[in-house]
Amino acid sequence: MERRVKLQFIALSGVFAALIFAGTQLRVPTGIGYINLGDAVILVTSYLLGPYAFFASAIGSAIADLVAGYPIYVFPTFVIKGLMGFVAGRMMSRSSNPKLLMRIFAGLFAEAIMELGYFVFEVFVYGFAAAAGSLFPNLIQAAGAIILGIPVTLLIKNRFCDKLKSVK
Repeated sequence: MERRVKLQFIALSGVFAALIFAGTQLRVPTGIGYINLGDAVILVTSYLLGPYAFFASAIGSAIADLVAGYPIYVFPTFVIKGLMGFVAGRMMSRSSNPKLLMRIFAGLFAEAIMELGYFVFEVFVYGFAAAAGSLFPNLIQAAGAIILGIPVTLLIKNRFCDKLKSVK
């Protein structure tokens, strides 16, 4: 039985990678990149998969950058979005039913990783002025992710989560 649940967990990780990819494809272009809904899906994935959200977050987001025509971002995105999923998942998995405040803090920490990660990367690639120019669009994306993603985690059935948490 445990093997079957682990296989379901792996399959679910693949499904979430695909959902993160799809959420990232719903985008609005900015000066350097684009704003997307992928971060909201990462927060939901983190709630469900815990720190194992690293893999779905990293893979789904990196493939989205590749398909969107931003190959220079594939590796940084893999690392940044993977860390977002890991940190938010770790924070939310410390309790069997994290309170709203913990979910918000997890989202804030994850989005701070995104802001800082892309800023540092873009300073090296494009220079300080261009990197500073992407801070506001990234902040809008971060706020949108928290506003959309956290309520979804509150709507998810605990029964579904209990089955997943038994695998971790």
